[in-house]
Amino acid sequence: MSARIEFHAAPEDEGTRLDVALGQHPAVGSRAAAQRLIDAGSVTVNGRPRPKRHALTAGDYVEAELVDAEPAGAADEHVPFDVVHEDDSLLVVDKPAGVVVHPAPGHRGGTLAGALAGRGAGGPDPWRPGIVHRLDRDTSGLLVVAKSDRVHRALQDLLRAREIRREYLALVEGRPGSRTGTIDAPLGRDRRLRTEQSIRTDKPRAARTHFEIERRLPRTTLLRVRLETGRTHQIRVHLSAIGHPVCGDPQYGGGACGERLGLARQFLHSARLLFRHPDSGELLACESKLPVDLLRTLEAAAREPVSEGPDGG
Repeated sequence: MSARIEFHAAPEDEGTRLDVALGQHPAVGSRAAAQRLIDAGSVTVNGRPRPKRHALTAGDYVEAELVDAEPAGAADEHVPFDVVHEDDSLLVVDKPAGVVVHPAPGHRGGTLAGALAGRGAGGPDPWRPGIVHRLDRDTSGLLVVAKSDRVHRALQDLLRAREIRREYLALVEGRPGSRTGTIDAPLGRDRRLRTEQSIRTDKPRAARTHFEIERRLPRTTLLRVRLETGRTHQIRVHLSAIGHPVCGDPQYGGGACGERLGLARQFLHSARLLFRHPDSGELLACESKLPVDLLRTLEAAAREPVSEGPDGG
């Protein structure tokens, strides 16, 4: 089956190759996948086929037919999640770790988007109905989901205006030097490792993360983290950049901490969402407690001997 994506090139995409820009779209997932779509004649820019090397201009209208994508459906109905809030316009759901939010080419079934399709979720994209923002597969916690195109657009507007407060709990190696802080460091694809996000990038996009210490532990620190922007892997990359990687995240330097504490995934949990309902204006405040695996990790972290390193207690 097929699905269509469409987007306008942003000002920061000026001069970017078509295959690079398309590969950054979450429904495509990689530059190689983008190149396959372009080679298959499934991509147009302003209504005309263009080669992979075509340089985009801000405002260019890109369309792509994802012939490998499978719209979410009944096959996903058994994917686990909890509903924290639901009304006629939207849902707030609590996603377990290990659940993929939406399919991409080559990934069929078993997604949160598919499960939500049976709950009335809606939006402009058939393969990710209602999804406004995403969580990595191994990040647990809260997501807001629209039930119509209109509400989807309204929630995206709130997100762009930074009027949806998103708070996470993250256990990190060591201890930051101050109780609170802000990491203001643009992010983009790493210059060398194209599958990773980094502050070492040729295409930087503004990214800002705020944190405060929630709990001090002998060798680690539990942080409450607030996203001001929402770049791919933003929290994981930013905390690694200041020398305090998320425990259990080997991709960005937290592998040793995770192994020490017996973590099977990264210690990152979307714990709180706060926003005004796009229809009623009511202030919605939704919270999710730490799941059992992360609570057990906290207990293990509390029992660790004090580190002799500079970040020790």
